Amino acid sequence: MIEKLEPVSGAHFAFTDRWGGVSAVPYEELNLGGAVGDDAEAVRTNRELAAKALGLDPGRVVWMNQVHGADVARVDGPTSPLPPGIDGLVTATPGLALAVLTADCTPVLLADPVAGVVAAAHAGRPGMVAGIVPATVEAMIDLGADPARIAARTGPAVCGRCYEVPAEMREEVAAVEPAAFAETSWGTPAVDVTAGVHAQLERLGIRDRRASEVCTRESGDHFSYRRDRTTGRLAGYVWLD
Repeated sequence: MIEKLEPVSGAHFAFTDRWGGVSAVPYEELNLGGAVGDDAEAVRTNRELAAKALGLDPGRVVWMNQVHGADVARVDGPTSPLPPGIDGLVTATPGLALAVLTADCTPVLLADPVAGVVAAAHAGRPGMVAGIVPATVEAMIDLGADPARIAARTGPAVCGRCYEVPAEMREEVAAVEPAAFAETSWGTPAVDVTAGVHAQLERLGIRDRRASEVCTRESGDHFSYRRDRTTGRLAGYVWLD
């Protein structure tokens, strides 16, 4: 149900797959997205199940209303007011978990345990181009984080071999982030968002970077919008002890 990565000095990272929840087809089973057409009570139950599996209080998990932009919000508690559309969260509150929803986009989890700062970002193609990753890291720095200490983990996402786009779109993306230039396994233009995200993290001075090897489009254990269109959402979680 959940892949919990090795902690880094009290910072925790986790990514879900699609199993272990209560949602029905086509959202089976562990859909955590509340705006995809699934039954609201099923989503609430799934979020409780996932949080408890991680040892978290479901009421202390902060969710975003993601819009593929580059706005970041600081939260100090589970009831902190949030702007209507953001794609990055940052906090210095221990025990407060930040969550990011995806179904092909790249979930980015960040932590500087020394400064006591964590962040989560939703990096789809538009957000990566708009600069959500640098904006999120900048928000961490504002709270005392040092890029040299930040651990970055990216979760399951569609890979560059599977993310086919028009040639013009690939050129537009590569003009902003050359590392995202890719080709599908069948020889057509593609974009590799995760590669682009990691190139941005490297330029920001973040050395501790790890990426999931799971391609959501190829994996039947993960939700994929590009594969299924009507489907659920995975979640990435980050928090500090």
